[in-house]
Amino acid sequence: MSKILKIRARQVFDSRGNPTIEAEVYSKNLSASAICPSGASTGTYEAFEKRDKNNNKYLGKSVLSAVNLVNTKISKKLSGTSIHDQTRIDTTLINLDDTKQKTNLGANSILAVSMAAKKLSAKIKNIPLYKTFLVKNNYKLPYPLMNIINGGAHANNGLRIQEFMIRPDKAKSFSEAMRICFVVISNLKDLIKKKNLSTSVGDEGGFAPMISSNEKALDLVVAAINKSGFKNGKDVSICLDVAANELSKKDKYSIHSKKYISVDQSIKKYKKIIDKYKIKSIEDPFGENHWSAWSKMMKSIKNVQIVGDDLYVTNLERLKKGFLNISSNSILIKPNQIGTVSETLEVIKFAQIIGYKTIISHRSGDSEDTFIADLAVGTNSNQIKTGSLARSERVAKYNQLLRIEEQLGKNARMNKIY
Repeated sequence: MSKILKIRARQVFDSRGNPTIEAEVYSKNLSASAICPSGASTGTYEAFEKRDKNNNKYLGKSVLSAVNLVNTKISKKLSGTSIHDQTRIDTTLINLDDTKQKTNLGANSILAVSMAAKKLSAKIKNIPLYKTFLVKNNYKLPYPLMNIINGGAHANNGLRIQEFMIRPDKAKSFSEAMRICFVVISNLKDLIKKKNLSTSVGDEGGFAPMISSNEKALDLVVAAINKSGFKNGKDVSICLDVAANELSKKDKYSIHSKKYISVDQSIKKYKKIIDKYKIKSIEDPFGENHWSAWSKMMKSIKNVQIVGDDLYVTNLERLKKGFLNISSNSILIKPNQIGTVSETLEVIKFAQIIGYKTIISHRSGDSEDTFIADLAVGTNSNQIKTGSLARSERVAKYNQLLRIEEQLGKNARMNKIY
């Protein structure tokens, strides 16, 4: 039996230049490492991220205390545990922390260890990581929800919507999905240049032009789709991440206006945008505690993917509440919101049982780690959010999915969207 010999952690840096934690798990003569991501747009109910707020050398953002906890308490506790017993590994970590939101050890230290252990198990078994999750055969590739314009907390412009994304709905393969996105993004870049706007990118690789109108951004996206020879709403669909939590932190209003409007008025304006731009997916249209608004939106708007992110924070208890409340029909999955691989898989399983679409997601502060690409394939999740075709930490996940498609060969299939 392959057992954990030791675990070592180190402080590394994420895509925003902030410190984060990498854990490396050892067994016999092999090891595997994983890096924990970090979010900018975060929900109140997410698992705790441990940082050294009093360490002025790193402006309060270092994770050296989390590193020390891995190298001492966690390494000692997991030493001798079977590397293939993910449930036991994660249960031990959860019990060792012994808090609801993992405030003692920090979800960042726990998740880095949990992911590294999962990777090492696959490495020792000499099988691809994607084959170690929920699906045992008939693997399918997810459709990319590709970020092409950044706003909100991900860019320093005036856009109130955080992410403007495209989804290549008619793609028959993942490589074709990437080609379609590449063409649209290239044409969007040309259109932005012609308006004498900057083509610099935001945290997640999407363009971040200095415009303040959501409609102007959407017009640009539609124009890019048309210029590429595709039909908006058929070949390529526009998807949005509103990140309403971030708006409420700023001014307590909606994406639609800097003046207060009611839930009914807000839903009416969402309908207008959906109809005009053929929007197929909206994430976090309301705040994390506005359950009645979510339910009303679900009852009012049909044939649109309504995605809960901050609403659920990959937490089974909140997902169950959302299901009973009829809050959404899809859930975003971010492992660092909950802290372990096992808990992440529990949420995915339950979501799929109740008929929710599961969308695997990166964070704004990410790394070269490609764990979520394998997770998407290995859990039959039909979509993945991992940014734009820019910044290597985003592209790394897409490249991993292209490798998986190549490995699957003639058996490679795209998952179903509808």
